[in-house]
Amino acid sequence: MHTKMRNQAFFYFSLVFLCYCTTTLGQPAQAPALPALAPAQPANSPTKPSDAPTPPGPPDVTKILQKAGGFTILIRLLKRSAVADQIKGQLNDTKNGFTLFAPTDAAFSNLKSGTLNSLSDEQKIRLIQFHTLPTYYSLANFQTVSNPLRTQAGDTNPGDYPLNVTSVGNQVNISTGLVNASVSGTVYSDNQLAVYQVDKVLLPLDIFVAKPPVPAPAPAPTKPKAKKKTAGSPESSTSATTTSTVVNSDAVRFTEQAVMVSVGVSVFVAALSML
Repeated sequence: MHTKMRNQAFFYFSLVFLCYCTTTLGQPAQAPALPALAPAQPANSPTKPSDAPTPPGPPDVTKILQKAGGFTILIRLLKRSAVADQIKGQLNDTKNGFTLFAPTDAAFSNLKSGTLNSLSDEQKIRLIQFHTLPTYYSLANFQTVSNPLRTQAGDTNPGDYPLNVTSVGNQVNISTGLVNASVSGTVYSDNQLAVYQVDKVLLPLDIFVAKPPVPAPAPAPTKPKAKKKTAGSPESSTSATTTSTVVNSDAVRFTEQAVMVSVGVSVFVAALSML
């Protein structure tokens, strides 16, 4: 009895095991999971900016003067004449640098009334360029410079806007031939751009001194033409005058002789009457 029950239990267990194995082995094997794909980047999406720092641009002279204060008139002239943009652009294109002599508002106020208003736009540009040297100069460099110095307004030739800069100790003096000014301080210096405060506006001779008028060319010498003698010519008049003088002299001599003869006759008659 017990043996029969064990056999039946073993049979049922084997049947269940066989069904389980048949069901499990009959199913297809599960494919391995694929790795997750990265999201596709749009074609026109912006690229990630580089972490490299952007090199700084050239210094802005107007911002430097605004920060220093006291240069309102100079800043206005630099902007209106476009010299500020010219300096900034050329600082990008050259390694020589620039030097700016910056007159203060007080220096401009010491000018004769109406001086700036009397200038044309071209003259205002030349005036501001006259304060700019196309080379960087430290204060120590002024001790060894060769004068005159060329400015942005012109060359070093006489009448072409040159400047003479001399240095004695820590004092830097500037001469235009019309104005003598001094550097009263350093506003900015970075081995590319130097801005020095000056106590006077630098007035160039070419603008503020009247030029003498250019003399007219001398006429070419002409060969005198020979003139024919006429009755009314000076030579004829001279001859007539000479002839008239000779005739008059003969008439006077004849008159004198006639008088003498008349006197002689009168004396003779008187002598006869006395006898």
